[in-house]
Amino acid sequence: METINHENTLAYRLSDEWHLYAAVVTASLSDKFYETAADRLELIRSLIRKTDPMFVARLAIYAREKMHLRAIPLVLAVELAQVHSGDALISKMTSRIIARADEITELLAYYQIANERNYKKKKKLNRLSKQIQAGLKSAFNKFDEYQFAKYNRNGAVTMRDALFLVHPKAKDEAQQLIFNKIVENKLTVPYTWETELSALGQVKFELVETKKRAFADKWEELIDSGKIGYMALLRNLRNILEAGVSYSHIQRVCDTLCAKQNVLNSKQLPFRFLTAYREILKLNSDFTSKVEQSLEEAVRVAAANIAGFDNSTSVLIACDVSGSMQRPISPQSKVMNYDIGLMLGMLLKSRCKNVVSGIFGDKWKIVNLPDYGILS
Repeated sequence: METINHENTLAYRLSDEWHLYAAVVTASLSDKFYETAADRLELIRSLIRKTDPMFVARLAIYAREKMHLRAIPLVLAVELAQVHSGDALISKMTSRIIARADEITELLAYYQIANERNYKKKKKLNRLSKQIQAGLKSAFNKFDEYQFAKYNRNGAVTMRDALFLVHPKAKDEAQQLIFNKIVENKLTVPYTWETELSALGQVKFELVETKKRAFADKWEELIDSGKIGYMALLRNLRNILEAGVSYSHIQRVCDTLCAKQNVLNSKQLPFRFLTAYREILKLNSDFTSKVEQSLEEAVRVAAANIAGFDNSTSVLIACDVSGSMQRPISPQSKVMNYDIGLMLGMLLKSRCKNVVSGIFGDKWKIVNLPDYGILS
């Protein structure tokens, strides 16, 4: 079916299923040039009402398990629960998409927002869907004390709030002891880079040099411990370099960053590597170029799951650099939408044999995208 796009140009309308798929896998739930976050959310809600519930449930699972998206599957679960009931579809989907302990509280926080859309009552989490509740009961038994403690934060909904609301049944006595600790706020403080650096930040040092050495030692300890997750490592490269850790520790960081299995297990979206690269680009460190090289290697490993095309298929890669792309991907980010488009274009080109590439805004221009130096 024909329609008119944002540029008042003839286009073709997607089916409701394809439209929902496209809206979900590209959703950042932040304002864009042509669309606000609220508009995108309302679009998703309207498409859910028009689409087979089984398709929506499978899409939520696909978005979490294959696309490694966290927020949008929770939204799909809550919104589908608003319009579908009567079987175990919602509970099974909810249990599948909860992969981290904090996603329990995040789902309930969004449920609070969505629920208040229709029910103006004092109780924020009123009328919790029985199927959402059943799915969360199952999810509670996925996690150990460390995972609960790591994500036990003061937010709109705490882990204790969630436990009282969901009333999960412990799978064994050990799990019940963990639930008791959540109730009593007695979870053991986990050993993480956040807790360790936070504790060190409370110490008063007489000399700046002593403080700097203490933080360097702590970062070296954390690197040696292997307790820094891949994404945390990406986000802290600047802090590690500025702390002045030793060459051997930088080498260990670089080895971790570009190890094939680490990259594949990390499930990072490509722009995360670009963000990390930009953060360290102008640092005055002897090891900056070494870390940059590791990030370049890592992003090429991350592109290995792109199927690409052999030389029997001619491929056109067109990257949008128009005005609508000249804005950050989120209010907190320095990375622009067009940065991501160009990066994805280069990643795809690196996986193809017969390519014409270029950029477009008001005009089309052929630009031979490089196969190397993707981040630079």
